[in-house]
This record gives sequence, C-alpha cells and structure tokens, in this order.
Amino acid sequence: MHKRFDRRIDFLPLTQQWYTEVRRLVDDGKKDFLYRGARPSNDEEITARILVSGRHCGTSPAGKATSVLARKKTPMVTIVTFDQKGSMYNFKPQYRVALRGEALLTSSRFNKGTAFTLAERKNFGLGGRLPCQVNTLDDQCKRAYAQFQTCETPIRKNSFLQSLKDQNWVLYYSLISRHLREMVPIIYTPTEAEAISEYSHLFRRSEGLYLTLKDQDSMEEDFLEQTKGRDFDLIVCSDAEAILGIGDQGVGISTAKSAIYTLIGGMDPSKSLSVTLDVGTDNADLLNDDLYVLVRKYFPGSLLHFEDFGVTNAQRLLQKYRTTHSVFNDDIFCLKVKFPSQGTGAVTLACIMAAVGVTKSKLSDQRYIIFGAGSAGMGIAHQLRDAIVQINDFNESQANKLFYVIDKDGLITEELVITTSVRPELHPFARPNSEWHGIQRDEDGKICLLEVVKHVKPTVLIGCSTLAGAFTEDVVKAMAAGCERPIILPLSNPSKLVEVNPEDANDWTRGKALLATGSPFPPAKMANGKDYIIAECNNALIYPGLGFGTILTQSRHMTDSMIIAGAQRLASLSPALSDPDDALLPDFVDAPQVNFEVGIAVAEQAIAEGTARVDWLKEQVRHEASRKVWKPIYREYVYDEQGNR
Repeated sequence: MHKRFDRRIDFLPLTQQWYTEVRRLVDDGKKDFLYRGARPSNDEEITARILVSGRHCGTSPAGKATSVLARKKTPMVTIVTFDQKGSMYNFKPQYRVALRGEALLTSSRFNKGTAFTLAERKNFGLGGRLPCQVNTLDDQCKRAYAQFQTCETPIRKNSFLQSLKDQNWVLYYSLISRHLREMVPIIYTPTEAEAISEYSHLFRRSEGLYLTLKDQDSMEEDFLEQTKGRDFDLIVCSDAEAILGIGDQGVGISTAKSAIYTLIGGMDPSKSLSVTLDVGTDNADLLNDDLYVLVRKYFPGSLLHFEDFGVTNAQRLLQKYRTTHSVFNDDIFCLKVKFPSQGTGAVTLACIMAAVGVTKSKLSDQRYIIFGAGSAGMGIAHQLRDAIVQINDFNESQANKLFYVIDKDGLITEELVITTSVRPELHPFARPNSEWHGIQRDEDGKICLLEVVKHVKPTVLIGCSTLAGAFTEDVVKAMAAGCERPIILPLSNPSKLVEVNPEDANDWTRGKALLATGSPFPPAKMANGKDYIIAECNNALIYPGLGFGTILTQSRHMTDSMIIAGAQRLASLSPALSDPDDALLPDFVDAPQVNFEVGIAVAEQAIAEGTARVDWLKEQVRHEASRKVWKPIYREYVYDEQGNR
C-alpha cells in the first residue's frame, strides 16, 4: 500500500545517517520501503517512500514519478514527497561533494558563488569567503547579463563568457540558455572563429585534453591519468587543421562544440571531453590513431565527434572507425563509406521533408538541382538520395535520376565525366547526353543554371556554391513558372555569399516560394502584408539531438536510418505544417526542445534496429531521455569525503 500524507511535507535535507541507512537497505535487496525519521531542523517526524528498481524510478498510483533512485555507485540521491492527494510535491536533487573551501570555490563544476546557502557555507568551510547576501541563480544571471552588455565587441563578450565558464558552469549555461539567439553566435560561429585565431594570445586557463605528437609514447598513460575516475558520454576531437580556414589553433573548436551539445542537447558537461591532437602545423601528413583506440577501449559507449579535420584525414578516420564505434562528423562528406556531412545534410533533409509536407507530395516526387558540388552540396545530395531510397522504396539508381548537379563546369553530364576530371562522387549523378541535345550552352560550352531550370522545371533548388547572386531573377521566375510552390534553399555562408536574398526570391515568386537559408535573415513580406519567417537551416537544430539519442542508447553505431529518423522528427515540428506561410523549421530559440525530440526519435530507431546497448523498450525512451537531460540548476550539496570531486 502507498503511504498517503495528510499534509504537505517539505524537502528533507539528507544526512549521512539517512544516506547510510538507504544504502544498507539497497544492499540488502530492498526494493520498496518507507523511511521514517526526524527532520534535522526541528525534529519533526517525516515519512518518505523509496522505490529502487534498477535504473528506473517507481510511480505512484496516479502515475506520477515518485521517488528516488538510491543506487549503488552513485552519490546523487533524490527524495519526492507527496501531498494528501498523492501528487508529487517536491523533487529536489542533492549532490554529495568531497571538496571544501578554496577547492570548492575554484571548481567550475561545483562553484555556486554567492548562491551557496548559509548551511552550505558552514558545512563546506566557506565562512568569511563570500558576501553575506545569498543570491538566487536568477539574481546571478541578471548581474552577469548586465556585465555582458558592457562588453563593446563580440570578442570581448566571448572572453567574458569564457571567463564565466571557467568560474561557474551552472551560471554560464543558465545565462546563455536564457539568451540563446544573442549569445550562441558569441560562443560559436562566427565570433569563435576570431577567438580561435587569437588562441595563443587569449589563453588564460587550460581546458580539455591536449595529446601531442612528441608525447606519443606516453599518450595512453596521459589519457588515463587525465580521465581517471570519470565517465564520458561525448568526446569531441579535432586536429584543428580545417577550422574555418584557420587551422592549428588549440582546443577552442572542440570546447565550443561541446558547449553546444550541453546548451542544446542537454548533455552533462562533466561527461564531455574536448580533445585536440597537436601534431604540428604540417598535420596533413600525420595523425595519431592512438586516441581512437583508447576511446574504444575505455569508453565504448561514448560518441566520438570529429570536428574540423582536414578532408584527407577526416575521410580516412570515418572509413576506419564508423563500423567499430559511434562516430559523427557534421562537416565532411566521405564517398568511400557513404558518409554524408551529417549535420548539414540532415537539417537540409528535414527542411525539405517539411516543405513537401506543405505541398502534400513526397521526396520522390521532386526534381532537385544542387548548385555547388563541393563537400556540402554532395553531402546534401547523398543524404536526400539515401532518404528517398529508404522512405520511398526507390533503388539507388532510380533516386539518382531525380538530381541535377551543377558545378563550376556547368551541369554534370556523361560527356563531362569523360572529357574532364570530374570527381568520382559526382559520377552517379551525371545526366545522359541525350537529354541535352539542342539545349543552349554558354560561350565556354557549359550548360548553365538558367537553361537547366527551364528544361527540367525543378521543384527544389539548393545553393551551396558561395556564388553570391547566382539565383537571378530570371532563374527564380523560371522556377516559379514550372511549379506551384518552388522550394528554394540558398544555403551558402556567410550571408554576403548567399545565392539569392530570400526577400527577393519571395517577391519574384509573389510569395509562393518555400524558403530557407544557411544564415539568419529578417522576415520577408507576403502580398497580404504578413511576415514570412525565413527558416535558418542551422545544423544546431539537429546534430545535438542525433548525438543525444546515440548516447542515450549507447548505440554501437550512428546509422543512416537513425539520422533519417531524427530528420523526420525535426520535419514533423515544422511550423509550416500548421500554417503553410510559416517557417519551414522551428525557431532557433526552441533548439533545446527540438533536439530533445530529435534525440528521442534517434533512440527509438536505435532500439528498433538493434544497435542500442540498453535493455529497455522504445516505450521507455522518453522517460529515460528526461532523466538523462542535464539542466543548469544548482543542486543542494552534502559533504561526503567519498563524494564527487
């Protein structure tokens, strides 16, 4: 029988005696028991129900989450008490911490600054070390935001936030989560590029792990020493070769990527490791594989995210490790293992899925022009092609025929493959020569974009060329003449290199175009005066969720079908599905909630296809995901010499 309370009960502060007693009961195999004791503050008798069931919380008769998991090997304990109706009243975690005094104040993971309660100040030897006023996290965020606003340049704002991160993780992540749209461009693209380029001049404090070529013989020893006693869900690794054309500049890009995973993907920053492989400035010729052996050996359930490797090394590593570990790369397309640029390809796929939802059609009903056949363009083409094969039951050859790829040499045709050095990944998309007899060519003999649009009547036009203004008024109007709702995605970055200003595309199609861009743009005006929100095809809307779902299930691999499942879930959240004149993708400020849903879809797919290493069912994914999400809130600390450090 469940114990019902006849009055509300406040949170019970955990004592060492309470914790020891619960641990004893758990060790004795107790699964469901009531704990009765006195609250230390006033000796009032309290009762709390404790349910222990492996990794799962129990439930009350009403289905509410009821209690605590006092598991072995975990220093975190949570109590839930109930009101007289049996509803959940209080759910407040406590954390057992072994640090005191100066060590606690200088720990970015555990420091609370002026938010330490009076009891914590006494118990942790902080008397006289802090102003007497106890602040809430809200108070601290307001103060920190005011300080942030006094910084006059983006790089100074970046430095301020980095300093805050060095002092207090919870405050750092809580502040940014309240100002995502304003602050993500400061800690990530584009400001982080400047911070990375000035890394050696701005360096203040070591962050992450540096594995250097000269210490190759001691690499495993160094790795184990720095990761001793820790468990990792995510490892972001870079050799820094291809950071926005900068290269060889410290661990900054890995830490920035890890921060996005926490802010938007809900991953615990204490379980993330940022690594830079310092192999010298001529790193195109040499890269240590030792790290990946160590990751597979010691952290087999983690996700290994490759970031900004040069093309040669990225393709080699993806080919080598994709079948042995969960690996992810949102930058590079690798033909040999059919490995699209996962982040960019997946968010573009989701955007187009949303658009075809608006037009009540299918991916396989479209005619696609890919303008710009570089790494991004071909990654998108392959991601779309693979989704058509999986979702619409096409074979690969049939799906290839839906694409028209245009590069610097014009439309890729069979003739061009024979007469020029067209890259191998473009060959499957080469158009038959017979389709283009009598089609006008330019003075160089190329079949240009406008002629392809007139001849093909495409429904989807994707720009990855960085050729500003390439989607001219003639091109856009010709496309609009050939279909009712043209899907136009000028994705080149930065905004000055975009193929068409979305406002112009909206005007030239009289508001018929379904638009998304690679950079943020202001709304365009519809003919009825309504604002048309331009969706930003930002891979941060999906890659943290792809990673979260993979980590949640400890999946052996991140498979193509898991990525497609994530893209389908993102597409299902499109505002345009409710209002055809709304944005194709959710607003970036909703990215944390969006990625949570993406992660659930990925996890469900991993379980369905048998790549997951967990023993729970698809129906339990949402509950497990909710438990996994890390939130920037202060926990109540209990001192324990055996606790966290």
